[in-house]
Amino acid sequence: MLEIGTRIHLIGIGGSGLSAIARVLNQRGLRVSGSDRTWSPVVQQLSEEGIQVYIGHQPQNVHDAQLIIRSSAIAEDNPEVQAAQAAGIPIFKRVEFLPFLIGEQKTIAIAGTHGKTTTTAMTAWVLSQLGLDPSFVIGGVSIDLQTNAQAGQGSYFVIEADEYDGMFLGLHPQYAILTNIEYDHPDCYPTPHQFQAAFEQFVSQIQPDGCLIACVEDEGVRRLLSRRQAKPPSIGYALQNSPNAALADYLASQVGINHHGAYSFKAVWQGEALAQVELQIPGLHNVRNALAVVALCHQIGLPLQEAAQALSAFHGSARRFQIRGTLQGVTLVDDYAHHPSEIKATLSAARDRFPDQFLWAVWQPHTYSRTLRLWEGFRQAFADADAVIVLDVYGAREKAPPGFSMAKLATEIQSERHFFIPRLEAAAQFLVENLAPNQVVLILSAGDADQLSHRLLNELEQSQEKGL
Repeated sequence: MLEIGTRIHLIGIGGSGLSAIARVLNQRGLRVSGSDRTWSPVVQQLSEEGIQVYIGHQPQNVHDAQLIIRSSAIAEDNPEVQAAQAAGIPIFKRVEFLPFLIGEQKTIAIAGTHGKTTTTAMTAWVLSQLGLDPSFVIGGVSIDLQTNAQAGQGSYFVIEADEYDGMFLGLHPQYAILTNIEYDHPDCYPTPHQFQAAFEQFVSQIQPDGCLIACVEDEGVRRLLSRRQAKPPSIGYALQNSPNAALADYLASQVGINHHGAYSFKAVWQGEALAQVELQIPGLHNVRNALAVVALCHQIGLPLQEAAQALSAFHGSARRFQIRGTLQGVTLVDDYAHHPSEIKATLSAARDRFPDQFLWAVWQPHTYSRTLRLWEGFRQAFADADAVIVLDVYGAREKAPPGFSMAKLATEIQSERHFFIPRLEAAAQFLVENLAPNQVVLILSAGDADQLSHRLLNELEQSQEKGL
């Protein structure tokens, strides 16, 4: 099916999942095209790489395609889906297509409600630095690798195992990392039980001679481990000072802040020191992520000192605590956090990195279903911020339910200074008028609010040039 010259068309190619698949297929010599609703930087990059991208969904776009891959956000009444069905062209979602994409390579899958993008990027970076030339698919752009996907010639395929719409159920990995399990995506999983069950099914699909590397600090992970069969084996990791450290095979010891404003730690296996890691990306959650990668490398039998050096040189992924710049004493940071626990972890990391600076948190809620279902957590997530700006909801694939009012919900945010400013333009203007030196603006968004950092940088540059 995936012979060189096969034409594959991707509907929704501008999204993080399908853009990565398109890159891998294009690098393998297939004829790749795609469509999306609007032009974007991702679409621009795909076009520059030789992929034909159509703006707008039209029936003629699928002409002479031999296979269709559709985003989970694409509805059944999409004109390209209907044209493909009428023409008898096979249509796949990601979950169905993944076995064909991976082929005979050994799969390393990174799953979890939080941290999977960074941990996948870490893994791909380390294996690349060790000369293994992996294939990889990441849910964001790796700053070091400068892409979100690659068709490598090595024996490993590193993939972010996304739970949305059950995508990760198309994987049968040799190795799996499980960072945490905390309820999310109520639009796909109406109950926490269904969410947990999906992860249980995912780990049941690990190859019999494979290995599960799991963070035993996490309650959801421990619940899963208590219910699964003994094979393939599970390997636990944790911070040494955590309450459940006794369950872990791998520990992060001697954890402390380094000169980067991030953490250093020593990776220990069953009492034996393996490697020292000096991270450049902040936050205790990234100590756990890096420890998982060390454990993976140890299980595979890779040189750990070289792996630790690669981790120490890792700069993260786009929109994962990505520092956009500092002008007039104001630092702008983009982050993808869109779940209460992610927001707390990111704000904690910001406090570590900028301990003496005033911290603005600009939050764009992502989807109405998540905002409503996890509202109690969102209310309490901003304790580490000095001021909070709440934007309107980025609906993505959803429409606002009847009577929904983000303005009303925003009044419940537990912060002494919080403001509801629904539109990006107004929020940018408010910040320009109120920012001062020695302040940090942390933009928390899985939607389009990362545009704010660009606008603010432009405004600060202009005022600096005018000598204001």
